[in-house]
Amino acid sequence: MDQDQPKFVVEASEAESIAQKLGLSSVRHLLPALVQPAQTLARPPISNYHVGAVGLGSDGRIFLGVNLEFPGLPLHHSVHAEQFLLTNLAVHRCPRLVAFAVSAAPCGHCRQFLQELRNPSSLQIHITSQHQNNPDVVTFEPLSEILPNPFGPFDLLDDETPLLLERHNNGLSLFNDNHDGDLCNGFSDNDSKRVNGVVNLSNGFCKKTETENTNLLKIAALEAANDSHAPYSGCPSGVALMDSEGKIYRGSYVESAAYNPSLGPVQAALVAYVAGGGGGYERIVAAALVEKEGAKVRQEDTAKLFFKMVSPKCDLRVFHCSFAKNGCIKD
Repeated sequence: MDQDQPKFVVEASEAESIAQKLGLSSVRHLLPALVQPAQTLARPPISNYHVGAVGLGSDGRIFLGVNLEFPGLPLHHSVHAEQFLLTNLAVHRCPRLVAFAVSAAPCGHCRQFLQELRNPSSLQIHITSQHQNNPDVVTFEPLSEILPNPFGPFDLLDDETPLLLERHNNGLSLFNDNHDGDLCNGFSDNDSKRVNGVVNLSNGFCKKTETENTNLLKIAALEAANDSHAPYSGCPSGVALMDSEGKIYRGSYVESAAYNPSLGPVQAALVAYVAGGGGGYERIVAAALVEKEGAKVRQEDTAKLFFKMVSPKCDLRVFHCSFAKNGCIKD
């Protein structure tokens, strides 16, 4: 990543060093100080309301989350800062969120989304807007204080089912006779410009053939689908994006026990893209979606709409998968 790119992950050693230089007693007390810088990284072109969330992972790393809005799409496709934060942890394989500071009180949508974590009531939260008169005093309160009598996975699942941030292995495999996939935005192979076998995917040259790029995206999307948290519908899915430099970003579908706060795989992949320093969405030139054919919860049409508005020159291909016999979820 370019040195000028904003950092959405701070390594544990760096976080410790910053906290010591500021004379703070712990890395946890550093979180509120990073909220305002995080807010500047938000992308809310509709509301112009910038939200920043900064969390401490159980491995000592600090993760940033911001809100994302997408003009032309219904508002419920927006990504909340807390959703971004948890997806950022998932992308970087951090197993648990210990505490986080956020610029404004989490909305009901986000409080519900946080219920997908193991033992969410103990999650510690600091709301910076409620401590503006005394910013030097950093106190945290448990999620249970702002969401009493919650409804969550514990009402619907057994204790053995993996929850958000825990390792999933959905046991998915692609159909052997699957073709190259459907180009969902009306593009055909002839629309791609080739020079010596290298495809110019709208904004830049990827140094691989189109088939190689498609295979890379297909594999990454399958991996994301296998990581998907979809215990309520049994319909996991994943999306992989490629930018004009050939870098791949992937995102997994995440369900909520309350259904509506669920985060789609395209949004999750866009979180990975933003957190990875991907730049403007127009730099996304290719994408792949993996999901089960005929699933009760399907992402294909939503993904078409999303890319039509966010990056209309992006080639989206759809691949269908099945559950292996040794998978965690079966037909």
